[in-house]
Amino acid sequence: MFLDWLSGHLAAYLSKQVAQHSVPTSTYEALEKVIRPGDILLVEGNTRISVAIKYLTQSTWSHAALYLGPDAGFGTSENGDCHTLVEADLEFGIRTLPLNFYRNSHTRICRPVGLDKGNLHMLTDYALSRLGQRYDMKNVFDLARYLIRTPPVPARHRHKLLSLGSGDPTRAICSTFIAEGFQRLRYPILPTIDSIPADDPNCAHCIREHYRIRQTSLFTPRDFDASPYFRIIKPTLENSFDFRAINWADL
Repeated sequence: MFLDWLSGHLAAYLSKQVAQHSVPTSTYEALEKVIRPGDILLVEGNTRISVAIKYLTQSTWSHAALYLGPDAGFGTSENGDCHTLVEADLEFGIRTLPLNFYRNSHTRICRPVGLDKGNLHMLTDYALSRLGQRYDMKNVFDLARYLIRTPPVPARHRHKLLSLGSGDPTRAICSTFIAEGFQRLRYPILPTIDSIPADDPNCAHCIREHYRIRQTSLFTPRDFDASPYFRIIKPTLENSFDFRAINWADL
C-alpha cells in the first residue's frame, strides 16, 4: 500500500513539465497529413523524467507512441477528437489518445517498411489487449535518482541503466511496449546479428548472418530512430517542399 502511494506521488512529480526548449520542426497539419498506421511517433518530452531519459540515452527523444489510425477502434475524446495513438504513460499506464495531444511537441516519424493489413491488425489487437496495464514503476525509481545527481557513467553504458525494469509482463515503459508489438510480427528493430559458418562445401570461408531478437527491456526511444529498418519521415519534405518559396527576411 505504501509503495503504491509512493509510486503514485513519484509518477506525478516526474510528469510535471519543466521549461520547454524544444521547437517543432514541422507544422501539425503536415504531420497529420503524412503519418500512417504502423508509424512510431518519437517525442522530445519536456517533463522531469524526460530529462533523465534523454541524458541516459544521449538522444533528443524521450518518449515513443504507436500510431494506428482512426480505424483502430480506440474511440474519441470528450471533445470528439479521434484516438489514433497508443502509448505507455507514466501516470496513466497504457492508454490511447488523439494525435493532436502532441501538436506542439518536437516529433519524428519512424516508419516500418512492408507492413500489410494483417500486420496492422495484429498490432492493433496487441495494443487493445494491453490497454489499462500499468507503467513499470521499477524503471521510475531507477530513473529518479539521476535527477538528483548526475552519475559518472560513460556514455556508451548509459542506455543499459534503463534496462532495470521489474520484468513483470503486465508492466512496460513506452519503448518496450512498442518493441514487443513489433517483435510479435518478427519485424527487426536492432536485432543481435551473429556470423556463423555457411556450411557451403564449395566455400570453406563463407559465412551467413543469424538474427536473434533482443530482450524488449533493452529498447529505448532512440533505437527506433537508429534502426536501419525504419524509414525516417520528415513531414515538411513530404508535402511538395520547394526551397525557392521560402520568404527570407533579408530579401
